[in-house]
Amino acid sequence: MKPSDIAVVIGNQILDEFDRFYRGFTEITQSAKAAFEQRDYSGVLTASRNRLSMYSISMDQLSTRITDEFPAVSREESLWEGVESHYGVLTEKRYEADLALAYMHSVRRAIFRSEWKPVTYSLGETKYLSDKFIANVVEVFQTTEMTTQTVLDIFSVPEFSAPFANAVFDATMVSIRVNRALEKHKLGQAVEKIEVLKGGFFRNRGAYIVGRIELSSQTVIPLVIALLNSEEGIYVDAVINSIPDTHNLFSSTLANFHVSNGHYHEICEFLSSLMPQRPLGLIYSTIGFNHFGKVAVMDELTAELSVNNAVFDTAIGFQGTVAIGFQSLNSSYSLKVIRNRPTEQYKWGKFDGIESVLSKYSRVHQINRTGSMLDNIIYYNVKLHRDWFSPLLVQELLKDASESVVSYDDSILFKHLIVQRRVTPLPVYLTTASQAEKEKVMVNLGHCIKNNTAANIFNKDLDARNYGVSQYQKIYLFDYDALELFTDVKIRTNQERIEGEEDVPEWFFEDGAVFLPEEIESGLRIQDRSLRRFFREVHGDLMQVAYWKQIQDQLRQDKVPPVRVYPEENKLKRE
Repeated sequence: MKPSDIAVVIGNQILDEFDRFYRGFTEITQSAKAAFEQRDYSGVLTASRNRLSMYSISMDQLSTRITDEFPAVSREESLWEGVESHYGVLTEKRYEADLALAYMHSVRRAIFRSEWKPVTYSLGETKYLSDKFIANVVEVFQTTEMTTQTVLDIFSVPEFSAPFANAVFDATMVSIRVNRALEKHKLGQAVEKIEVLKGGFFRNRGAYIVGRIELSSQTVIPLVIALLNSEEGIYVDAVINSIPDTHNLFSSTLANFHVSNGHYHEICEFLSSLMPQRPLGLIYSTIGFNHFGKVAVMDELTAELSVNNAVFDTAIGFQGTVAIGFQSLNSSYSLKVIRNRPTEQYKWGKFDGIESVLSKYSRVHQINRTGSMLDNIIYYNVKLHRDWFSPLLVQELLKDASESVVSYDDSILFKHLIVQRRVTPLPVYLTTASQAEKEKVMVNLGHCIKNNTAANIFNKDLDARNYGVSQYQKIYLFDYDALELFTDVKIRTNQERIEGEEDVPEWFFEDGAVFLPEEIESGLRIQDRSLRRFFREVHGDLMQVAYWKQIQDQLRQDKVPPVRVYPEENKLKRE
């Protein structure tokens, strides 16, 4: 068979497999609506896990099949030029052409992964065909105020098969809450219209109606209605009208949403209008298009460097013992690569190697991050221009991460590269924050630790340097080399020991991760005594064995401990 014929066969195989993947992705996404209506919460969680893994499974199986079928030529660069050309013709008029192209590149990267062959992460030109706000994407309400009837009409947009418990009461409560918010925002402006995305947003136990209120000045105010479903019926749990709270709700630090509307480009544009400071690539990831978002993030990252004429340099904060962190001054992202071996400050005994660390980062990507852990995008065999790096950083990368980084012509080639949303390390933030800001982030730090634990994640290195502060003062864990499953951790204490007792405690000889809750305050290594005292007053339960054992018991019984998804003040006060 001629190489050109093989290219056609491979192109057809990739499109056939992509179509199977995309049908399965769509079916799983749509199933979340039925699971919410039927209160099948385990079904939603199962759908989330399956959807997150199905892309990698599909792409890896296909790459293996192609390699086995065409071992002599599957790794020929010239062949893949023909594959891409034929594939482009097959997909050019399809709505999801860009997603199909990203899939093809993923298969190609998987085939070349072991050979350090860089393959593009560029999307190229997107070719979706619909107008920005076509009728099957957005429901428009031409109104000058938020009335009970308007809210009732909004309730009907997702077309739930399950009834509301008391739709009129909830609609009245929502209208009162929204009108109060509008009084704060309008400043004399009139409401022009309300736009609501067709189809619901589903995650874990909840559903969300997502819209926006447009004022006469074209100012946009988010309108997100959070719903739960009880035996009595669907009811409103919370209303979210602020950009910071909307930003946090759609953060990639939480599990992805299932959206019962397939027009993903228009949906992401709409969400971008609600969260203008959130990178578009991360918005795609938030609604389940992780691999498309992965490519979009690389496009954004390289565009930031090109437009700003910026360079990567060592990240602000403290040197990582396991990873080399770096960032560009005006970029939205932080990057890291795992060292060949840890620095002398490493405190966890034997180092299990680069792949062991990468597996922990991958694990965090595959779970519900409960709003308290940064998501990780891991790139393989990615090539970046050498001019984008400071000379000292290049020297450090090639010396201390030589097993993962090589010089490649006028570029730097990374065997692996971890990209995360940029945050300010907590100790750095505390150096310039006001007292009120310091106390707010200490409150959020405790909630971060609690949420991580609820996700069965324990960070045995509780050092505050492993936590970062977002632009809206949320706290996130971002360093994962010291993670353990919380159910594997042994909770012990020295508080029962007799004063003056000198014998070595029995727990000292136990294998595995041992945690003493009373040491959490000192483990954070926060120098300000008043802040440590404030943390102890607000989150004193974290210093008690009973708290941690209670969470462990719930996890071992396959229960889901509660987490904070939105602030308490957003909830409706039903009394």
